[in-house]
Amino acid sequence: MTTERTEPAQNASERAMLEGWLDYHRQTLAWKCEGLTDEQLRTAPVEPSELSLMGLVRHMAEVERSWFRKVLAGDDRGPIYFTDADQDGDFHATEADTWQEAYATWQTEIEAARRHAADFALDDLSLGKGRFTQEPFNLRWIYTHMIEEYARHNGHADLIRERIDGATGD
Repeated sequence: MTTERTEPAQNASERAMLEGWLDYHRQTLAWKCEGLTDEQLRTAPVEPSELSLMGLVRHMAEVERSWFRKVLAGDDRGPIYFTDADQDGDFHATEADTWQEAYATWQTEIEAARRHAADFALDDLSLGKGRFTQEPFNLRWIYTHMIEEYARHNGHADLIRERIDGATGD
C-alpha cells in the first residue's frame, strides 16, 4: 500500500480547507507507518517512552471516535483500546496486536467521523459534551482540534520513524 498525501487546496472554502488539512494529517500518519513490520510498528524506540507508531494509530482511532462519535454525534460506543484499568491501553500494543487490525479500526473511525461531520454545519453545536468542560463544541472547533492533535502526533511519528529506520520527511 502506498499512501497518497493530498495537499490541501489554497483557495478552498473554510470547511473544505479544514477537511483538507485534517485528511492531509491523517494521510501523513499512515505514510509514517508505511513499509514497517508489525514488530517495528509496536516498538517504542526511546526509553522510557511507550510511544510507538502502532500506539499512535490506535490512539488516533480513539480520538476520532471520541470527538466525532461521542462528542459531535452523541453516540458513546465506549473506548476501543483503553479501559478503566489501563487508561493508556491504546499505547500498549502487544505481540498479538497487528497493523492490519489497528489500521482497519482507525479507518473505520475516520469513515464514521466523515459521516457524522456531514450532518453538521461548522457552527452547529455537538450533541454530546466535552469530558472536562461538560459543554458542547461546534464542528469548527472539533476540526481545528483534530488538525492540532494529528499535527502534534505526526511530529512524534516523524521522530519514531527516524529512530526505527532512518526515514525522514515532512
